[in-house]
Amino acid sequence: MKFVAMIPARYASTRFPGKPLAMLGGKTVIQRVYEQARAAVGQAWVATDDERIFMAVERFGGKAVMTSDKHRSGTDRIAEAVEKLGVDADVVINIQGDEPFIQQSQLQTVMQLFDDPRTQIATLGKPFESIEAVANPNSPKIVTDVDGYALYFSRSIIPYVRGREQQQWLSEFPFLKHIGLYAYRSEVLTEITKLPQSPLELAESLEQLRWLQNGYRIKVGLTQVETVGIDTPADLERAEAFLREQA
Repeated sequence: MKFVAMIPARYASTRFPGKPLAMLGGKTVIQRVYEQARAAVGQAWVATDDERIFMAVERFGGKAVMTSDKHRSGTDRIAEAVEKLGVDADVVINIQGDEPFIQQSQLQTVMQLFDDPRTQIATLGKPFESIEAVANPNSPKIVTDVDGYALYFSRSIIPYVRGREQQQWLSEFPFLKHIGLYAYRSEVLTEITKLPQSPLELAESLEQLRWLQNGYRIKVGLTQVETVGIDTPADLERAEAFLREQA
């Protein structure tokens, strides 16, 4: 089975403009993401709408492709890139351009989910470590069926543990945090980018609910590795500290 890693990256982030080009331990954020992706998957591309990012990727020896600046999501951006490049792959892996610490083990877990021929889309979940983290609406939760397929994603705490104080909930149920890494069979990627936004997606502002609401199945792999995503300059400072700890 052939895999390709696609990394959507845009310059115009509201909370942190230019973050793919921010320096982290002597390398740009996008270079760190690219190197992690290429080491695990083999074939990797950065899909961007900004020439500064394009040139930066080429300078460190990576592969980049220019895409439209009209896309509403990274999924749409990588779909254009795959079509534009004529990529020959069975599965396309969408790695966010602000995840410099994405681990090879996480990418391998996602790839292995496609050993199951029923898997159309795959993603990752990690057990929560505190009820305070569960309550954070910026950390979407996943509930799955007995075969590990997603039933629902929500910013709210799901499920509700009846008859217990909230501080006891984590000991009563294995709450699962969504890690924003996706992989799609190539034909499925083409199909889902043609879907209109769904009511659930608009309500929760979670793109994956569009796919679920339209009948697509999302297989969820488990990881114990925490990632450090970069959304703000403060996140970059935390990432620098994390990098020092690793060293």
